[in-house]
Amino acid sequence: MSTDSLAGLATPGGTAQRPFLDVKDLTVRFETDDGIVQAVTSSSFAVERGRTLGIVGESGSGKSVTSLAVLGLHRTRSNAKVSGEIWLDDDELVTATNEQVRQLRGGKMAMIFQDPLSAMHPYFTVGSQIVEAYRVHHPGANKKVARERAIEMLERVGIPQPARRFNDYAHQFSGGMRQRAMIAMALVNDPALLIADEPTTALDVTVQAQILDLIRDLQQEFGSAVIMITHDLGVVAELADDVLVMYGGKIIEKGPAVDVFRSPQHPYTWGLLGSMPRMDRDVRDRLTPVKGTPPSLINLPSGCAFHPRCPYAGRNGNRSFTEVPVLRGGTHSVACHLPQEDRTKIFQQEILPNL
Repeated sequence: MSTDSLAGLATPGGTAQRPFLDVKDLTVRFETDDGIVQAVTSSSFAVERGRTLGIVGESGSGKSVTSLAVLGLHRTRSNAKVSGEIWLDDDELVTATNEQVRQLRGGKMAMIFQDPLSAMHPYFTVGSQIVEAYRVHHPGANKKVARERAIEMLERVGIPQPARRFNDYAHQFSGGMRQRAMIAMALVNDPALLIADEPTTALDVTVQAQILDLIRDLQQEFGSAVIMITHDLGVVAELADDVLVMYGGKIIEKGPAVDVFRSPQHPYTWGLLGSMPRMDRDVRDRLTPVKGTPPSLINLPSGCAFHPRCPYAGRNGNRSFTEVPVLRGGTHSVACHLPQEDRTKIFQQEILPNL
């Protein structure tokens, strides 16, 4: 069942049951000397516990900014303006105090950062940093209990000789081991929401597979809601239950992963799928990139932000050039001016044969 349909379920008392993570009309702006960066605009989505949401798009599309907004990490930036609603269970995070968000961060919600070498402190041992993350949310735990918990988590994420590696520094770990240590730190307090921002970047393919298997196994064990942020559609296909496609700071397509992969509705999604390498093709076949470059978030194109790169922008009475498309549809929704029948015809006749 999709997150959208779950959001509409009613409790026995007759009131709507809120999804575990419910983001409504999230907008993030950054004021700079060059102008206002429209990083995220009116984005809404939901994630239930036990499910994985994949957020995909090119660099600069708003993926990481969205996740940092959920964690409240834009609060440290004086030029950041965040509006909308972010509900984590019964807690609304946008209007919450810094202390309330700090208590939730690392406890009820946690994040695996893209680069563990820079995310982990170079002057403290890996074990001491996991201990600190644990004791912040368990102030009554003594050092011995916290140390045992940290060693337990290092062992559970597959780090050999965890008691000895507890005293090592981040630079003494390999890339895959650092990522495992970062996962151990994120999960040490059994968070109900886990956000993974490009967790397999710069790792070789065998380690990537191990990390993805680890995240899947730990999710099943803890029942966490997981948000997987990536530009790698292969990762999304492997893990995600639902998918958001972002472009120019907006959600342009969302739905169950099966539907988005089998019947993508947006021309940008077609481009992403077409640019994926395939093992079943002749090695002489070249990848088909999405033509053009991502838009400036300071000076977004008028109308549909994708229209300068879209080969079908002129097929809808030129609405793409002047009118911003609205996300429409039920479980599988899309923000595109092309009529449904035209999208289906184009996909079946022009796109699908080349995927």
